[in-house]
Amino acid sequence: MNSNFQEHGGNITAEARRLGVKETELLDASASIVPFPTPDLVQLRLSNAIANGKIRHYPDCNYEALTKIIGECHNIEPGMVLPGNGAAELLTWSAREAAATGESTLLAPGFADYERALNCWNADFIYEKLPLTWSKKTPQAFPIRPQTQVAWVNNPHNPTGQLWSKESMKTLLDKNKLVICDEAFLPLVPGGEKESLIPLVPNYQNLIVIRSLTKLFGIAGLRLGYAVSSPKRLREWKLMRDPWPINSLAELAGITLLEDKIKLTTWIDTIHSWIKKENKWMADKLSLMAGIQPYPSSTNYLLIKGDKSLVSLRETLSQKNILLRDCRSFKGLGSHWLRISIQTRKENQRIISAMQEILN
Repeated sequence: MNSNFQEHGGNITAEARRLGVKETELLDASASIVPFPTPDLVQLRLSNAIANGKIRHYPDCNYEALTKIIGECHNIEPGMVLPGNGAAELLTWSAREAAATGESTLLAPGFADYERALNCWNADFIYEKLPLTWSKKTPQAFPIRPQTQVAWVNNPHNPTGQLWSKESMKTLLDKNKLVICDEAFLPLVPGGEKESLIPLVPNYQNLIVIRSLTKLFGIAGLRLGYAVSSPKRLREWKLMRDPWPINSLAELAGITLLEDKIKLTTWIDTIHSWIKKENKWMADKLSLMAGIQPYPSSTNYLLIKGDKSLVSLRETLSQKNILLRDCRSFKGLGSHWLRISIQTRKENQRIISAMQEILN
């Protein structure tokens, strides 16, 4: 198997090449991105920008318009916002901060990119095992009390889908020198914004919150995210990184998606309704399959565990042009685990039917 695909879902180009099919023939449930088309206005503005020669010029290196709009979305000062080339770039700079602060605690299982980012700076880190049993109740208390200087958390958790309460994570800020909270999936969670740590940033200099716009709007190819932290820290990052980490089209897409608050609210409400409906439908169908246990999730993916290895199931599904997330790259999981990204009802039915056919 392609090692890069194991470390991250959504490597659709490599998978299409491996399977000898066109990318458009694949149903990609390995990357947890909303399955709806990007809003028409974004596509129109990007097309017009190219036609009018916008890509001939450098972007605004301060990204003032985008930063201002993001700040307004969270009712914070623009100086507390730093747009980035997806969450991945900002995780790398967060890891630099962690390396200078001390030893980090990472959760197992957890997103492999945190370890990648820490290794960029030769940072010290340990893994602490996350309990792999939890209830359907949301939010839940964060179950770990890291003893290191730096705590890395993501909310909701990837790959389990657990949603942690803001109050339970607030204790980390009082006990750890630095807390890095990845909220890439939080906007997708119904009621999730109530658990965001962003409102705490003005009062905690030791807090970095990372957000992604790619999951919520299906623009992973444009690479757009942002960090929220103290203005002093973000000014230092800005001085060290590339002058133009975000291209002008990605910046324009971000502005277009966030500037109209009514349309933004309507979009998010649609996403939340879809997740409530399809998450339950998918979990119910999976729970009826012999040898498979779906775990409760607050967001747009479900972690499943098999009584035996699910590697052959995933591979057989890929031969049917259906991609699920191999979980062997999540430390603490293994071949018995898969993650399924929730799709539209039609596509979810296709996934369930294919799994039933294979398992029966």
